[in-house]
Amino acid sequence: MAESNFIDYVKIFCRSGHGGAGSAHLHRAKYVPKGGPDGGDGGRGGHVYLKGNRNLWTLIHLKYTRHILATDGQAGAENQLTGKMGEDRTIEVPCGTAVYDADTGQFLCDVTEHGQVVRLLQGGRGGLGNTHFKSATHQTPRFAQRGEPGVEKHVIMELKLLADVGLVGFPNAGKSTLLSVISAAKPKIANYPFTTLEPNLGIVSYRGQQSFVMADIPGIIEGASEGRGLGLRFLRHIERNAVLLFMVPADSDDIAKEYEVLCRELETFNPDLVEKPRVLAITKCDMLDDELIEEMRAELPEGVETVFISSVAQMGLTQLKDLLWRTINDERNRIPENVVQKDLDARHRVQAEDEFIFSYKDLEPEEPAEEETPNAGGKMIGPDSKEWSDEYWESDYRDENDDFQVVSDPDEEQVF
Repeated sequence: MAESNFIDYVKIFCRSGHGGAGSAHLHRAKYVPKGGPDGGDGGRGGHVYLKGNRNLWTLIHLKYTRHILATDGQAGAENQLTGKMGEDRTIEVPCGTAVYDADTGQFLCDVTEHGQVVRLLQGGRGGLGNTHFKSATHQTPRFAQRGEPGVEKHVIMELKLLADVGLVGFPNAGKSTLLSVISAAKPKIANYPFTTLEPNLGIVSYRGQQSFVMADIPGIIEGASEGRGLGLRFLRHIERNAVLLFMVPADSDDIAKEYEVLCRELETFNPDLVEKPRVLAITKCDMLDDELIEEMRAELPEGVETVFISSVAQMGLTQLKDLLWRTINDERNRIPENVVQKDLDARHRVQAEDEFIFSYKDLEPEEPAEEETPNAGGKMIGPDSKEWSDEYWESDYRDENDDFQVVSDPDEEQVF
C-alpha cells in the first residue's frame, strides 16, 4: 500500500550559522610605517526562520529535507571591511504548525497565520575586529574577537488543522458521509471500520455567502488512549476547533454510553477538550419514524444540544447547520487569539519519527588545512582562546530577545 502524502508530524535538524571571526589586521602601506589596526568585523551567521503558508496542507516536504542549515558569516578583512553575512534559511510550514524541542518536548513556538514569520534559531554574532580594542594605552591590539557559534537543535513539527467544527465519533458513525454531503470534500466512504485514515477538511456553505470549516478525523474507539485502533494520534487536529460535533448512529445499543466513552477518551488525550462547546448528532435516522425519535429523546445524555440527522436522506441537515453556526458565533466559544500551548506529551509522540537517526557529521565540510585558514593579514583568535564576555560585544550586536520572536518577512526586510 502506498504511503499517504498527509504528514502531520516530522522531526528535523536545524542549525543557524556561526558568526565570522573579526580581523586583527594592521594597516601596511608605503611610507606608513605604523598604520595601526584596521581589522573589520566578522559577518553575522544566518538565522533560521519559520513562515506560514496557507497553500501548504502537509509537512511532507520536510520529511525529505530533514537538515536545515544556515550558512556561516565570513571573516572580517583589512581596511575595516565587514565580512559577508551568512544566508538565512526560511522553512515554509502550513498554518497551524506547532514546534517542540525534540529532546525535552518543550513547546517552542507556533505559526497560525499566512505570512507570519518566526525566528526559530538566532545566528551567531560576528566577532569584532581589532579596531574596537584600540585605546590610548593600547594602540596596537594584535588580537580580534572570534565569531559566536550558531545554535543546533532537533525540533519536532506537529501540524494541527485549523477548523471551526471538528467531527468526533466511532468508526462508521457517518462522519465522512456528512462531510461529503454538506461540503465539496470527497473523503473515502465504505461500509467497514477505519475507512478514514487521515483527516479531511471541508468548507460548508451556510445560507448564501457565509461558510465555516469542518474537519473529519479518523474514528476513535474505547481504549484508544492505550493504543487501540488508530490511537489518539489524530485528535491533535481538533484541539484548535471552536466546536466539537459528536456523532453517534441511531442503531447504537446505548447512545448515552457511547457519548460518555468518546468524552472520556478526549479527556484522556487533553483535559482542555472537555471545556469545548459540544453538539450531539444522532446519525442514520432515515430508518426512524417520529414516534421512535420521541422515545429516544428520553434516553439522550443531558447537558448537550442534540439533533437527529440523516446524510443520505438529507434529513435535519439545515437544522444541524443552524445549530453549528449559532454555536460557532457565540462569543463565549471564540478561540482566543493567544492560545496557551503545552509541552509535547510523551504519549503523543510518533516513535518512528523520534527514532530517526541524523548523520549530521556527514554534512560537515572537511576542515581546511592549516595553511589554508582564512587570514586577512593579521592574527585571528583561535578555537583554543578564551571566550569573550558580553561586555566586549557592541550593543548593536546584542539579541533584543532571547526567546522566539515574530519578525517581518526576511525577504522584504533584513533582521540583524
